[in-house]
Amino acid sequence: MKMKRSIAFALVLCFLLGIGSAFALSEGDARAVIGANLTEDQKSSVYTTFGVSSGSVTELTVTNTEEREYLEGLVDTSIIGTRSLSCVYVEITKAGSGLDVSVSNINWCTRETYLGALVTAGIDDAKVIITSPVSVTGTAALTGIYKAYEDMTGEKLDDMAKLVGTQELVITSELAEQLGSYDATMIVSELKKILEETKNMSDTQVSEEITRIAKEYDVSITEGQIQQLVDLCRSLEKLDTSELKAKVESVQQTIKNLAGVKEVASGFVEGVKSFFKAIGDFFANLFS
Repeated sequence: MKMKRSIAFALVLCFLLGIGSAFALSEGDARAVIGANLTEDQKSSVYTTFGVSSGSVTELTVTNTEEREYLEGLVDTSIIGTRSLSCVYVEITKAGSGLDVSVSNINWCTRETYLGALVTAGIDDAKVIITSPVSVTGTAALTGIYKAYEDMTGEKLDDMAKLVGTQELVITSELAEQLGSYDATMIVSELKKILEETKNMSDTQVSEEITRIAKEYDVSITEGQIQQLVDLCRSLEKLDTSELKAKVESVQQTIKNLAGVKEVASGFVEGVKSFFKAIGDFFANLFS
């Protein structure tokens, strides 16, 4: 009888533990991660940007020391700074919904570069808002996102994936300065899709692949930029490349959609300009 009770208890315990694991992430779970050096007024402003009230979600704090853990060696120390000002809001969304990223007061990283880096780090199906009370580069924001995600899941993201995600954000942002955010992000995404092949290639062969991809996007890249991408490629190869490839394809469509919105907006502006130019030409010809 005691044996049966023990077995029954063990089964119930396993069932309950299974439930706990299944619900590690629930739609609507959210965290706000605030830079440690914000004033109360700045903090209030950040919550306004998040669109939620202070106290309505679990709040975490990120320090400059924590930010340096991932950034040192990747960017100049002057870019990292000595204060923690970046803030993030992360909310879990419906499974399969993908990533929804928005930025405010970020002057270097873009939505597209964050999207690629978050996928590499193993983060998906979330609404992410990245902001700061003053204009910042945004490189340190990933630390806050990692912290929020790990607090909600109760599990650590893969350390290598976090480091490579940060490396990707920095390199892609640097490329974006010259190539534009869309082209830079898409080139890196295309590279992620052939990691199974690049594993067996020499650096010279990988460089040739990078040049080929760049030509497909009608952009020219320097030898220095090619070397940066080769280094990134070697880091990405240390991750689960098949899983990464599957995730990249869905993110690419999101990036294309973002670019499409820009193209439509640009086309509208050009249309308005053409309309008024036509009116001006009409009256010029009328009175000439």
